[in-house]
Amino acid sequence: MDPHSPTTDRLRHEIDQGRGDKAPFPDPAASPLGTDEEAAGTPPSDAAIRTAASHELKREGAGGGNTDERGRSAAGGETNVPGGMKGLLLGMLAFAAVALGVLAWMS
Repeated sequence: MDPHSPTTDRLRHEIDQGRGDKAPFPDPAASPLGTDEEAAGTPPSDAAIRTAASHELKREGAGGGNTDERGRSAAGGETNVPGGMKGLLLGMLAFAAVALGVLAWMS
């Protein structure tokens, strides 16, 4: 076996270390990466592991950064709410404030 060939154990270690866009935290999976294939007697090929690594370890955006599956920043910064949605939320908030003001004025 080539010492530089990819393995699911190496890929799992890279993910747990926070490579790519992942948060540096161990994966609490009940069935760790590659376990199903190995238990079935058909361990994944080097090409399949390379493909998985290219998807799992790629960096999103210019600076990478740690985000969850919804694109929210792990640091608690700006979220990726679409601009139209922000306007809708602000409009609903303004409407609620005006409605409460009118109700208070009428009583």
